[in-house]
Amino acid sequence: MQASPPPSPRQSRQGPLDVRKSGPFVALAKGARKRDALDRQLRQALPATLRDQVRLADIKDGRLTFLAPTPAWASRPRLSQAQILAAARGMGVPARSVSVKVTPPAAAPVPEPPPRTPLSPTTASHLKAAARSLSDPELQDLFLALASVAESPDSPHETG
Repeated sequence: MQASPPPSPRQSRQGPLDVRKSGPFVALAKGARKRDALDRQLRQALPATLRDQVRLADIKDGRLTFLAPTPAWASRPRLSQAQILAAARGMGVPARSVSVKVTPPAAAPVPEPPPRTPLSPTTASHLKAAARSLSDPELQDLFLALASVAESPDSPHETG
């Protein structure tokens, strides 16, 4: 009899891999933690009013890139470039320039409108009465169409 080959690592694995043990993810998370720590340290070197408005986005080729919510706030780190570069060099970061990108804050999600409550039979009768008093036939038809979507008296009313 012929011996079967040992199972490959892919075949013996049960379920998905833990992403926290994935090499690329570990490297990405480590870089993000380092950038976040540097962001906090660099912002401490900024004037208090500017500290809460900008955030370090990237360090590449000696350039520190910050994000600002408006063009007005973006001009301020540029004016404080010497102070920022001195602070970065003091932390061992070989920075030569500062750039700032304007990225408005994300818009708040638009809330869903509340569910429509059906018209009551009483409302429908008022709409029909109003329609009868109108002289414009087109407007009269609109009032009657609206009255027609009212609940019938025998349909259950939802309470909420």
